[in-house]
Amino acid sequence: MSVDVTVETVIDRPVGEVAAYAGDPTNAPRWYVNIQSVDWRTEPPVRVGSQMDFVAAFLGKRIAYTYEVTELVPGERLVMQTAQGPFPMRTTYTWVAVGEGSTRMTLRNDGSPRGFSRVAAPVMATAMRRATTKDLAALKKILEG
Repeated sequence: MSVDVTVETVIDRPVGEVAAYAGDPTNAPRWYVNIQSVDWRTEPPVRVGSQMDFVAAFLGKRIAYTYEVTELVPGERLVMQTAQGPFPMRTTYTWVAVGEGSTRMTLRNDGSPRGFSRVAAPVMATAMRRATTKDLAALKKILEG
């Protein structure tokens, strides 16, 4: 069983500004509800091959994982992925200009849980949708001031 959750919002800021802020993993603890810390394994800035260690709290558990940037089109798309642990995950950000000075940001998380996590996949998907909806609302609030 796989998990595939996509949420989006329109932020009243230009694409370049939204992409620069959201695409910098250092900012993730400020707008992600569950992310507690991010430490760079490689030197910033973000580029294909960059690696960061994330610590999060999800469904009452502490989760530590390493993301690697696998795709980057500045101002358009960022893809990060992890393969270790019981729940390999890919996170994709896309940014598209809408109207004058606004950005549609899409946040997608997809992966295939292994082991016991497979049983919990439907619950995980619901919790992820709830959390990522809050995350984008927090990002919107930060960027719109």
